[in-house]
Amino acid sequence: MDFRSDNVSSVSPEILDGLLRTNHGTSTSYGDDSLTHDVTARLQEIFEHPVRFFPVLTGTAANALGLSIITPPYGGIYCSEDAHIYYDECAAPEFYTGGAKLIGLPSVNGRFSQETVDVAVKKGFDNGVHHAKPSAISITQATELGTVYSPGQIGEISNVSKKFGMYLHMDGARFANAVASLNVSPAELTWKAGVDVLCFGATKNGALSAEGVLVFNKDIGEDLAYRVKRSGHLTSKSRFISAQWLTYLSNDLWLKNARWANKMAQRLSTELGRLPCAKIVYPTEANEVFVSVNNRTLEALTSKGVKFSLWSAGETNVLRFVTSFNTPEADVDACIRAFAADTLIAS
Repeated sequence: MDFRSDNVSSVSPEILDGLLRTNHGTSTSYGDDSLTHDVTARLQEIFEHPVRFFPVLTGTAANALGLSIITPPYGGIYCSEDAHIYYDECAAPEFYTGGAKLIGLPSVNGRFSQETVDVAVKKGFDNGVHHAKPSAISITQATELGTVYSPGQIGEISNVSKKFGMYLHMDGARFANAVASLNVSPAELTWKAGVDVLCFGATKNGALSAEGVLVFNKDIGEDLAYRVKRSGHLTSKSRFISAQWLTYLSNDLWLKNARWANKMAQRLSTELGRLPCAKIVYPTEANEVFVSVNNRTLEALTSKGVKFSLWSAGETNVLRFVTSFNTPEADVDACIRAFAADTLIAS
């Protein structure tokens, strides 16, 4: 019953098989292999738009590199106070941009509004050279709190970026879960809604180690290849990253995996929401469930071997449960029984 993260999961058998099929013969190095070109073509089919695709190994690198092409060293990047780039990336975006400033905005259930970012950006411009120049807005899809932005909400935020001549970046570490949750096309959640750069993650959803920077805006990204190389993220045997991507994007594996993870999260959230010992803290819209419990329940779950993450959310004992593409239904049911048993003891 390990719900600490989707990062603790194993690798999709299909992706491992794809790597084995790739592991023969020779291939051109440094991203000029046929597999990487095939992935780019496949992504253009899925997103219904020309894209520049740069495979990298980590989500932190993808975010930092993606932001580096849309933010100067004196620029400001507006994001949620809960965003991964704000709290969990060890100033990598600042480093890769050469010194840009991350500006955290208050959010509700992980999402900030058009009005919030509009006010903050206007204030930044009003202060002139004394403030970091507003350059980029970053949203997370799905958010750190397990919620999702609808195409309409993304479009509203994009309107702010266009109004002020800024760019819109999307951290899509769990992009597949958001697409599966909303049941809309990838295009509707990205470039059609005004997203310029998407950092598309596969690792949390069944890959071994595969992330990518996708650039939709034809006016940017010309020098991203140099930035990828300079940062040390241009892998020589790049075909093995692209092999993961090609399998991931074939036969809708990425959506199948995400749908199962979402389904298990919904099952867990629905059943826990019926128990008096558990309070669902945020809406469960993707594959994360946040539950507030008392100390006794916390100790009982730990003693039963249930693994989770403690989350700082302004309430006592908020636990985060994350499901993945191969979370066994039996584990979800066992976790629910562990909560239910504690309820019976309390009564």
